[in-house]
Amino acid sequence: MPQLRLALAQVDAVLGDLAGNAQMVREWTARAAADGAQLVAFPEMVLTGYPVEDLALRRSFVDASRDTVHRLAAELAEDGFGDLPVVVGYLDRAQGRDADTDGDGVSEDGRTGVPKGMPQNCVAVLHGGRVVARYAKHHLPNYGVFDEFRIFVPGHDLTVVRVDGVDVALAICEDLWQDGGPVAKAREAGAELLLVLNGSPYERDKDDTRLALASRRASEAGCTLAYLNLVGGQDELVFDGDSVVVTADGEVLARAPQFTEDLLVVDLELDSREAEQDPVADVVHVVLSEAVPAEGLADPRPAPCAPRLDPVGEVWCALVTGLSGYVRKNGFASVVVAVSGGIDSAVVAALAADALGGRQVVGVSMPSVYSSDHSRDDARDLAERIGADYRVQPIAGVVDAFQHELSLTGVAEENLQARARAVILMAVSNSEGHLVLATSNKSELSVGYSTLYGDSVGGYAPLKDVPKTLVWELARWRNAEAVRLGQVPPIPDSSITKPPSAELRPGQTDQDSLPPYDLLDDLLEHYVVGAQGRSELLDAGFDAEVVDQVVTLVDRAEWKRRQFAPGPKISAVAFGRDRRLPVTSRWRESASPAAPTTGADQSSRLSADPATPATTKESS
Repeated sequence: MPQLRLALAQVDAVLGDLAGNAQMVREWTARAAADGAQLVAFPEMVLTGYPVEDLALRRSFVDASRDTVHRLAAELAEDGFGDLPVVVGYLDRAQGRDADTDGDGVSEDGRTGVPKGMPQNCVAVLHGGRVVARYAKHHLPNYGVFDEFRIFVPGHDLTVVRVDGVDVALAICEDLWQDGGPVAKAREAGAELLLVLNGSPYERDKDDTRLALASRRASEAGCTLAYLNLVGGQDELVFDGDSVVVTADGEVLARAPQFTEDLLVVDLELDSREAEQDPVADVVHVVLSEAVPAEGLADPRPAPCAPRLDPVGEVWCALVTGLSGYVRKNGFASVVVAVSGGIDSAVVAALAADALGGRQVVGVSMPSVYSSDHSRDDARDLAERIGADYRVQPIAGVVDAFQHELSLTGVAEENLQARARAVILMAVSNSEGHLVLATSNKSELSVGYSTLYGDSVGGYAPLKDVPKTLVWELARWRNAEAVRLGQVPPIPDSSITKPPSAELRPGQTDQDSLPPYDLLDDLLEHYVVGAQGRSELLDAGFDAEVVDQVVTLVDRAEWKRRQFAPGPKISAVAFGRDRRLPVTSRWRESASPAAPTTGADQSSRLSADPATPATTKESS
């Protein structure tokens, strides 16, 4: 029975830092070698970071990636690991039949207008100081946040490398999600292990989907399957790791932790298999070592299976990972948050404390004449609980100065408060180098319940894809987790229990302008995530008046969302690349959806905040 000690390096790559990522590969390879690994693998495009987006279209970047992978192979040999096969993801360009080799503008896959040398999402096998094999991703995703079909050329051949007598087939991410293709070829080629390198972003409940998929594909391939995923934050994407190894029978052999780097070392006992066809078309075989260790693996060990996080804790860790990655990889050391005493700012500050440490969080309370004593007390209490640098900067004088010059009324006057706070936050950021965190949540962004250039100010928005009802769940979970660990709960109870209010006038609450949040979030899930139209929403049981109010607000707020900061994606449809709608459009999901928008309505929505709701959401 073939045996193999496999090391899966679940690591956090920094996009564009090819030298740093290569050094990381060397360091983790040394760890794998010290653990007796016979094969070590790294995730999809680990050398460049992922996704590279249009950097793939720069020849200089592709050349740098190619140079780095060849140099890395030589450096690994110099480190003393030339005999250890290392599998790494990198950016290459089309070669052979994947490219337009005859100059007719058509590649082998039939795509027109594909010039020779187009970029490819590739895997390289490094051994003996050289790149001894390569594999190009076959299936290029073109949905959600992915547009790889636009920038990459697909591969056609399956690569199978023999390591100590074990035939290992290679695949990349989307190749696993599509029927047939490399999985079917792996079975035909008699592969004993299917190694899949991934850059699969986190979504709620996606881990269960991945496990079911991996088990199904292992059965179809007729062999053990190792699924290796990236970890860390990259702009709006969060990679959660959660790498897994399953048998052809669907049994989970090993599983890595979520949201943390890890070296998952697994001792595999594999079934010997023969190719179903001889020869198998479109399969490239590369033999690295035929010899099988006579006495089997030294010190075989039980495979580790990390425990799963609970659903709400999983989201909290995803947000912390995304925030930490964005701050660290963009060269910041600290953040500044407007702490108002409300639930949103409290959760954002607590996330920042977990991601960076409380001392790296500056919390600024900016009370107005309408701010209640309990809100000020809650803001101070929050800062003390997380160990933040707490400051108080009243805004009444700033607002009065503007008002004296402008004599504003109504919505314009109310929005002065949020915009005064924005000026203060940006001044602190500019003078001290902190990244400003926006505190708006997905529910508010959906309906435009924020003041543009006011409480929407910020370089990163941790709650951008978090509905209001989930914000409360996260706060309760984090406090309960603190109690479980014997720590001080970071979020004051009163911030969780009091009615949300922007405190723009005495007695004002969010529900003066919006439906209750449980109803609103349910409707938004159907309309924003499910893309259901008005008739479908009515069929789902929503009241027609509420539907017309909410969908109109969502449609009119598209221009605001376009100007909002990035934030971590946790749902199937986040605002941004998941949902691309025109700003200028007269289509409305209303009782008369085809009716054009009036000129007056267009003017009001583009010149100021929407008339309904017309308030900022700073304090909640």
